[in-house]
Amino acid sequence: MKNRTTRPDAYDHNCFGYCTRCQTNHSLGLGNARNKALELFRELEQNKTIARSDNTLHEPLLSTDKLFSEARGKMFGVLECVTPDNCTRWLYSFSGQYNGSWLADGWVPPLFDVDVFRRINDPVERQIKTISREIGQAPTMSSSRLNFHKNRKKLSQKLMQEIHALYKLHNFRDETITFTDLLGSTMSKPTGLGDCCAPKLLNYAALSGLTPLSLAEFYFGRNNRSQSRNHGQFYPACSEKCRPLLGFLLCGADKKIKRHVC
Repeated sequence: MKNRTTRPDAYDHNCFGYCTRCQTNHSLGLGNARNKALELFRELEQNKTIARSDNTLHEPLLSTDKLFSEARGKMFGVLECVTPDNCTRWLYSFSGQYNGSWLADGWVPPLFDVDVFRRINDPVERQIKTISREIGQAPTMSSSRLNFHKNRKKLSQKLMQEIHALYKLHNFRDETITFTDLLGSTMSKPTGLGDCCAPKLLNYAALSGLTPLSLAEFYFGRNNRSQSRNHGQFYPACSEKCRPLLGFLLCGADKKIKRHVC
């Protein structure tokens, strides 16, 4: 690949968002996370796997090869944290799923219980696939085909509502809310909301009693189709799927950070 040996070109992009709870803009800079992200980038380049333990080093599903295929690349994130006893801790995340899995050793989990997600999602996904096959077999413009389309849409919308209800957001004021609590029941919620690196990292840090100090995200793999994400580039948290959540997720972090840097 043309850009496969480049390194991320970092700029001081912040992770930021407006908190409707305290009516304040909260943000987190690149800081030390920039260099740690560069280390992670080099590891991915050299090892060609996201495995972070010897036990999973040769696991095919963790290979980075797919990121340079038609499936294209993915965002990766690094969060610098400090423990209550002032020890530095690093957290790592990838956006969405990796080769169909939400979980991988050494990477923070999503904002929901994966087992509950599977119990809700998998049966409905099978129904949706069955309906899709029936649509393909039904005559074009027939009433049965239109009904299949309507049923599939209803199933998909209901499933998305149930999945969004599983997401729990935790901030640094020990508050926990759902998407509906934060964004309302009428606001359109994009697919993948909350699955990006920054929300995963901040949520896990808050749950673990850690204080976030800096955060960096970069894109690794084949450029996306719109060319808005390029291999080896740092990017700020996205405006559509991250920023609506980041204000709440960062709330309370400022005071905790001051205790550690003063």
